[in-house]
Amino acid sequence: MKFAFAGGIALTLLSTTAMAACPAVTVADPMGVAAGAFPQQYELAAFQDAAGCEMAFTANPEIEALNAEIQGNGDLPPLADRLPAEPLVVVPYDQVGTYGGTFDALSNATEAGTSDFLSLRHVNLVRYSDDLQTIVPNVAKSWQWNDDFTELTMQLRAGHKWSDGAPFTSEDVRFWLENLSLDTNIREKAADYVLAGGEPIAIEIISDTEFKFVLAAPKPGLLVHFATSYAQPFQPAHFLGQFHPALNDGADARAAEFGFENGYEAINFYFGGSDWTDTPSPMLRDPAKAETLPYATQPTLESHIYVADTTEGRKLVANPYFFQVDTTGQQLPYISRQDELYKNDSEVRLLAIVNGEVDYKAQSLQLPNAPLLLESQESGGFTVQLKPTVAMPTFSFNVTSDDEAKREIFANPAFRKAMSAAIDRAELNEVAFFGLGEPMAYTGFSPVPEFAADYAKIGTAFDAAAANAALDGLGMADLDGDGFRELPNGDALVLNVQFATQGIAGEVVEMVAQDWSDVGVQTTLKEVTPDEYRAAQSANELDVMAWWRSEPLAIHLGTSESLVPPFGSFFGHRNGMRWAEWIDSNGSAGIEPPAWVKQLIDDVAAMQAAAPGSAEQAAAGEAIAKAFTDNMLFIGTVIAPSPIIARNGLVNVPEFQTSSYEYYRTYPYRATQWFLAEDN
Repeated sequence: MKFAFAGGIALTLLSTTAMAACPAVTVADPMGVAAGAFPQQYELAAFQDAAGCEMAFTANPEIEALNAEIQGNGDLPPLADRLPAEPLVVVPYDQVGTYGGTFDALSNATEAGTSDFLSLRHVNLVRYSDDLQTIVPNVAKSWQWNDDFTELTMQLRAGHKWSDGAPFTSEDVRFWLENLSLDTNIREKAADYVLAGGEPIAIEIISDTEFKFVLAAPKPGLLVHFATSYAQPFQPAHFLGQFHPALNDGADARAAEFGFENGYEAINFYFGGSDWTDTPSPMLRDPAKAETLPYATQPTLESHIYVADTTEGRKLVANPYFFQVDTTGQQLPYISRQDELYKNDSEVRLLAIVNGEVDYKAQSLQLPNAPLLLESQESGGFTVQLKPTVAMPTFSFNVTSDDEAKREIFANPAFRKAMSAAIDRAELNEVAFFGLGEPMAYTGFSPVPEFAADYAKIGTAFDAAAANAALDGLGMADLDGDGFRELPNGDALVLNVQFATQGIAGEVVEMVAQDWSDVGVQTTLKEVTPDEYRAAQSANELDVMAWWRSEPLAIHLGTSESLVPPFGSFFGHRNGMRWAEWIDSNGSAGIEPPAWVKQLIDDVAAMQAAAPGSAEQAAAGEAIAKAFTDNMLFIGTVIAPSPIIARNGLVNVPEFQTSSYEYYRTYPYRATQWFLAEDN
């Protein structure tokens, strides 16, 4: 049952004066208070000056009970000792909220279809405002670049605390970088976003609240990466550091106290060896051991923290040390609890939404789901937003297949171009996307920036005759008369396309498979779970990859992950596994990529190092678009709107600009100020 509490426990942090209490300023009604330096938020002193008030702070009446559910947390100190000296003041969209209730979320499975839910509680150093143009402070209070984008200095909030009450300082950023991200005992290979010019980023600690990232080459997109990525550049050094041999001579002995072989095993048990924040917690990895550990999950800066984690779902409660407040001084988040359920079947998920069991959902919803959702809005008590997306259903062939005969044909651009010409995108748009989409090539960028505009339609024209002629020219004949072509060496070829509805709509895959079969390339379909798909892709076992791709220019400036082999992460769409192996091993393993791929790597580096908006950046970006469309490594289809649903009782949910993983789902839309109405 959903409920909400009004009011709170008043605790004044500042000295008592005759100044008025702070007004309930909202985006809808600013009450004459001048806008701050950044949209829809203020630093505390700036807000008090603008509003002519002194803020009194209040807490969720349930916070003591919620805190009692967090394993490892002691009794709570007063709110004055939990908030930073200058908390971030968040302006609610429509109403100042009320406390309480449980947010019901729906995901596919552990680590599958979960980014919607992750984004609700997510924090990073900075974020995009909801215009998706303006980067604003979040965990970091402020920042400065030097002139050539090789030094990024950031200021933190004095008095900011982890969810267990321990101080959050610059040391936690250094620990993340040096002792986790760049420690090969934790991560075998450093992620692209901690490199600049191919060299690891360095950090200089200036004080507890100030540090500097030092880069070997310009990388202005680093700040964008922090604004959009799930990867959080800070980890609790006070907790994980006790197990790190470089920081504690007794780390292995300390880890042994809790049944671990050594300190690194303890760190990986909590941290999971990855910046992905959705790895199973100790409560799921080993429930029996979790009961004996100092914490059931590591401390967080996020708005909510795990208190239960099973194969059926997770439960979280509000972080009693969260650093944000609303304009009246209420500590955020408003919502007390979050419950996440797993439903791996798309039809079951849709039924739950239609029945009004879900408070918000965007991930794994596709435009073909829209008619049912729109028809069910009134009965289900939710509202549908149809919003542009930067994601496009995309197909690719395994250019590094372990089957040499398949690899020879898949790696030939002429084959890939023929398979693109075989797709009737106009029909696909009408049938699967109700005529609301736009046929589009994959240029490496989505949305397509001006410098790549000339490449946006290359190879998208439907021409079955040209496709058949090209396949004939490749020696792919129908040797046995069954209506389907064999490989040039005479071997049978059946494209068994595995797909997961989290990554691509079944209707799209069905129509493309029929188009390919119509030009004589036998294609069969098998729907699998996202975990099954990713495992097969990672093992280099798939002939055809089918998943969305979406890469705004801003994202590429922070990480080259999607533009260089293997062309994506474990969670996305990648088809060059053995090329990446060759690059990572300096040619001692894997398969050597063609010259155009090697040049692509250089062009990506040049684009990232160039000044934003410069001619040099545009030239490098155009070279990337030309490389992808000349070689048709990924076959684009149709880019179309995507549905987002929110329960009508969920208040302060704005109109989204886009349905987008790349801007990290709800993160620009400030879910900490969403709240549940009493009748929800």
